[in-house]
Amino acid sequence: MEKNTQLPEILIATSDKKLSAKITRLKKKEKIRKIASRVYTSNLTDAPENIIKRNLYSIIGKLYPGSLISHRSAFELRPSIDGHFYLTYSYTKNVSLPGITLHLIDGPKPLGTDIPYLDGLYISNPARAYLENLQLGYVRNGISKCLPQAELEARLEKKMLANGEQKLIHLRDQAREISEVLHLEKEFKLLDKIIGAILSTREAAALQSESAKAWAAGEPYDSQRIELFTLLFEHLANKDFKHYIDINSTESAYKNFAFFESYFSNYIEGTEFEVEEAKQIVDTGVALPTRDEDSHDVLGSFYITSNRKEMSILPKDPDDLISILQRRHSILLSARPTKTPGLFKEQNNKAGNSHFVDYRMVRGTLKKSFEIYRALQDPVARAYFILFVISEVHPFNDGNGRISRIMMNAELTAANMPKIIIPTVYRIDYIDALKRLTQNGEPATIIRAMERVRLFSSGLDGSVYDTLRTYLEQCNAFRDEQEYILRF
Repeated sequence: MEKNTQLPEILIATSDKKLSAKITRLKKKEKIRKIASRVYTSNLTDAPENIIKRNLYSIIGKLYPGSLISHRSAFELRPSIDGHFYLTYSYTKNVSLPGITLHLIDGPKPLGTDIPYLDGLYISNPARAYLENLQLGYVRNGISKCLPQAELEARLEKKMLANGEQKLIHLRDQAREISEVLHLEKEFKLLDKIIGAILSTREAAALQSESAKAWAAGEPYDSQRIELFTLLFEHLANKDFKHYIDINSTESAYKNFAFFESYFSNYIEGTEFEVEEAKQIVDTGVALPTRDEDSHDVLGSFYITSNRKEMSILPKDPDDLISILQRRHSILLSARPTKTPGLFKEQNNKAGNSHFVDYRMVRGTLKKSFEIYRALQDPVARAYFILFVISEVHPFNDGNGRISRIMMNAELTAANMPKIIIPTVYRIDYIDALKRLTQNGEPATIIRAMERVRLFSSGLDGSVYDTLRTYLEQCNAFRDEQEYILRF
């Protein structure tokens, strides 16, 4: 980039005569150029809007010293998508800069509680910012100085989730103190109603967002997760899935398949046995002496997955979904009382850097996801959807992965379709695909990964146990070394 390195990138013309003379000289020598009223730059090549954007705070600080970044800009701390930035100052005026419109709003000066920022600017403290954004603002061509109330409610929810109810109470107390100084008493009354409703101490009539109303009703849900589930729904609803014939229609074939289904599902979660050990546990119903809890994990999984009647039960409504989940979980982890079998988590859990749904939002998120689930018509689409929902919500202290795969395969059994096995060798592909959807919003990857392993599983014949085991060995199914792949 060609620019005059001896000069600052931005020069602002002021009433200073020496500076004015300097700017005049530099302009005559073509060492600077004017890009806005009173704004000059030594950068002779870059687009003016880019120069303005990266020097915005310095420009505002020199043009309008002591101004307050307020209203929606106090939350966003950058121009809106369409280039609008809001400041409280000593008069009202709209100022056009390349790529950005500054909206100066006549209002009270920064208070002692407001936040000092770059270049002599201030930012409205959170209590003041909420009051400002609850003002009745004019909307012209879709432009408003205020964020929508529903977005403010969402921000208050996140604040409470991150820091607890006391954080909202403290914010409300601050807002009460400054509302008279700012002449925003009416706005405080609305804020008080909103916070009270979210805390379930006031009626929910003041609320606008569905998420905040759910908080007030005592069944809050994770709105970001619901957006993610909706994204997955859109991909699943628009895809035609091939339906395979279930070749494991006899009771013995279904049970042999269920054994490997349970074996691999536990192995993925770290409950590792040799196949002979797991088969002995299932055949005898007796736990290995040194591994009682692990043995019962295998027994619990097999008890559910080998029972065609149980695996044909699907949720009819949101409450039924919760009931089925809790019943199956209580069976799965019956030997692990410290994991509270059948009860939803009462503290947050995570895996690595992945944080799951807040424990206070588990019921509400599951119930809200059911509304999306029931709109899917194809059993395969439903299976993949419920798999991801349970995995993403992580409603229990332990056993979430196993329960998610049980719920998936129940959808397929109920439709007389082959169930899906996730063999050890496919573990990384499976988990990475889930992460891609969670972290990057990529539904195609998990659908593609599940379609491959569903095709593989549809060819697994459980009629003869030894034959099925040999075939799985030939396909590298039991391998956990990364150099192996799933073979057909």
